[in-house]
Amino acid sequence: MRVGFIGLGNMGVAMAATLIKAGHELTVYNRTPAKAEALVDQGARYAQTVADACRGEVVITMLSDDNALENVVFGENGIATVLSPGAIHISSSTVSVALADKLTAAHAAKGQKFVAAPVFGRPEAAAAAKLFIAVAGADDAVDACMPIFNALGQRTFRFGPKPSAAALVKISGNFLIASVLESLSEVLALIGKGGLNQREYLDFLTSTLFTAPVYKTYGGLIIEKKFQPAGFAAPLGLKDVRLALSAGENLRVPLPLASLLRDRFLTLLARGGESLDWSAIAQVAAADSGQTV
Repeated sequence: MRVGFIGLGNMGVAMAATLIKAGHELTVYNRTPAKAEALVDQGARYAQTVADACRGEVVITMLSDDNALENVVFGENGIATVLSPGAIHISSSTVSVALADKLTAAHAAKGQKFVAAPVFGRPEAAAAAKLFIAVAGADDAVDACMPIFNALGQRTFRFGPKPSAAALVKISGNFLIASVLESLSEVLALIGKGGLNQREYLDFLTSTLFTAPVYKTYGGLIIEKKFQPAGFAAPLGLKDVRLALSAGENLRVPLPLASLLRDRFLTLLARGGESLDWSAIAQVAAADSGQTV
């Protein structure tokens, strides 16, 4: 397929490279052109503008937050203005439910199609085509995009015709990951201060009751203090927790843990953790226990 890709952060670069390997004809755009150089070497075409990336059947956005996505879609010569009728915008970002609804309406008004397809997995999973993808949108649009999803991930989950449903799935999933990070941080601080070997404890934990990859991956990062380079930066963790709190407020669903997590991320950022992986909230738990960080 002829695909445009906008947003070449850690995840975007890995996803774009995977699509090139799968044989898709890729045009890439990023505000910082240098981030596209490796992809151009692999066969992608570099777009000088957002509009130039919207000439194909599909354009994928992988951007950091609501503001970045709105600027690309609704700015001068943005996606909503230049995308051809019948063409599809896939948003793989973690964005608010409200923005997903806004994008759905805006694209429909232009005769375009919108699919929300946020992904679960870190950059290494994206590079290995092992993402899990939560998709929502009109059946015909999602069906047309399946070659892309099949190239990017190991499984695609469909959540109906309303794109904002996939946005809510992604927000809730990231909230759960953040909750795991907090509980791991607390228990590893407890084990460490109790004089036990944290690595042996994690092996026990992930070989018995908690065998899920999220515990193995993030437990290892916490024990080894591998917080840089960030696979998912701490400010994005704070952003996603805020999205969960906003969704909860709109739906009248209290999320007490999300409030705690917001304060954890704020504490980490206040202590200079802007460039660290979001698993570095473990440093907050360790410091609270009186251990040297």
